[in-house]
Formats: sequence, C-alpha cells, structure tokens
Amino acid sequence: MSVQEQYNITTSKIYKKISKHVPEIEWKVHAPLIEKINKLKKEKNAVILAHNYQTPEIYHGVSDIAADSLALAIEAAKTSADIIVLCGVHFMAETAKLMSPEKKVLIPDMEAGCSLAASLTGEDVRLLKKKYPGVPVVSYVNTSADVKAETDVCCTSANAVKVVESLKTDKVIFLPDQHLANYVAKQTKVKIISWKGSCIVHEQFSAKEIQDIRNLNPGIKVIGHPECPSDVLDACDFAGSTGGMIDYVKKNQPKKVMLVTECSMSDNVQADNPNVEFIKPCNLCPYMKKITLPKILSCLENETNEIFIEEKMAKAARKSVQRMTEIGR
Repeated sequence: MSVQEQYNITTSKIYKKISKHVPEIEWKVHAPLIEKINKLKKEKNAVILAHNYQTPEIYHGVSDIAADSLALAIEAAKTSADIIVLCGVHFMAETAKLMSPEKKVLIPDMEAGCSLAASLTGEDVRLLKKKYPGVPVVSYVNTSADVKAETDVCCTSANAVKVVESLKTDKVIFLPDQHLANYVAKQTKVKIISWKGSCIVHEQFSAKEIQDIRNLNPGIKVIGHPECPSDVLDACDFAGSTGGMIDYVKKNQPKKVMLVTECSMSDNVQADNPNVEFIKPCNLCPYMKKITLPKILSCLENETNEIFIEEKMAKAARKSVQRMTEIGR
C-alpha cells in the first residue's frame, strides 16, 4: 500500500462528510496535510480554532473547535493547550492572545486582515471620545487590539444588542460596522453613534439579489448576517451571527435555504445538514482564504507567525473583551 493510499484511508471519514464540496482530485493533496497536521498538534499539545468561514478541509479536517467570533474568544480562554493556531483573520488571533496571554498564539498567514478592522484605529476612537465625552464605546470584536484598548466593552453580532443595553445609558458610540450599528439601532431605544466601516463580503449583497433567488426558489428560507445592509436584512427571514445562522438551520431544517454570508460557510453547514438544500451565493472573503492547509502545517511545524501585543495595550484591550464574554449571548 502506498503512502498516499494510507493517507486516503486514515482521512476517509472526513472526506465522506465533505465529498460533495471537495473534488477527489483535490483531496489527494489535502489528505497528507490533514494527517500531518492532526498528528503534529497532538505532539505539540496544540489546539486549532477555526472560524465558520474557513474552507471545508480546514473546518472539518483539522479544527478542534469551529465557531463564530464570540465562541472562539471564549474557547481561547478555556483551552489547556500550549499552542493555539487561529485559523481566521488577524483580529481573531489577537483576541485569542488577549484571552490566553500565557499561550503561544499563531496565525497561519499574518496578511489575513479584515476590511472592518482596517477601517478604524485607536487614534480614531480617542478623537471620538473627545467629541462625545462620557459616552461609552462599544466596539465590534472585528477590530485591532489598539481599538479594543480604547473601548469600554466589545461585542459580536451574536450579542451586540445585549451589550449595548447592558450599559444602561441613553447613547453609545458603536464601532466600526455601520450596518451592524443600524441593525442594533432598530432593536434598542439607545441612540447609536456609528462609524462608516463595512465588510467587503456582506456589503456586496443586495435586496434585488435575494428577491431574484426567491422568485427562482419558492418557499426558500433566507438567513442574513447583521453585517449586511439594512435593505438586505429586511428581505431576509432571519438575521443572526454565523453561530445563530447555523443554529437556525439545525433546529428548523428548512427544505431549502440561502445563507447571506461568506460562501464557505454554506459548504460547512451543508456537510452537517445533508437533508437541507443550500442555494449558495458566492461572495468569498479574500482574507479568510489566505488560510490554507500548507500554511497551517508550516506555522505549526516551525511555530512561526506568533502574535505579540504590547503589555499596556493588551491589559486595556483584555478588559473590553472579558466584559463581552461575561455578558455572553
């Protein structure tokens, strides 16, 4: 038996689950990498945390925990591993380091950024605080440690409304996603002072696109992410975080569904819900797609691309993230 055949056998259960989403010819490349990564992480007492937007071979093949941003932050704080490999974008790796400062946190590609995180700096927040003295700052977790250090409490799309209302105030500065800010504003009496940031994936969707898909697929359930524009969310049957979207599909098992978000997530959720038909709009996140199996193996083998945060900044930023996790969903 060849080495390739051995790899195919040891990873056969994984491939059976995602075979509809990964061609067999690609699996011949993925299988040896998956086998090596899964063996190496045990040897090094490493844990792989993957965001829901990772490709199926990562999400189902090597991740120990796959989840939304809030759950990843919580799991990073709980893990007993010595090394955390964060398969996601840079702010997620920073958040993992904030929650587990004693751990070695690695990211497979340092260039895996985020359009939302890039839209705002700590200096921007300081200027806003001068303009609106005394108004608390809520920052989406999709921000840099520099921004989190200037923030009273962070939030994710899963708990944004709950976080805002927990502050017991009549107004908040809500950063940086303008669409998530609009989503929150519609569900609370708190005045929202927003920023003009947006996600390059979610801002591409349109209400017309959703209506066209409904016309072609009568009875389809459309589930949107709060980073989408307001008219898109108005056209959806349900809106929620990536974790909330997954839970909706699992609980309701719609005959046909469309997830209005990054397209790899549809592949991952369909693999866990084979009786549901997914209509897949394909807006890829170029940053998430920088994370690949070869890069995961390389950073784990060599322990490269380690995340470091200046201690004073980390101490301030950690408080805002810890407040977020304490509030929960």
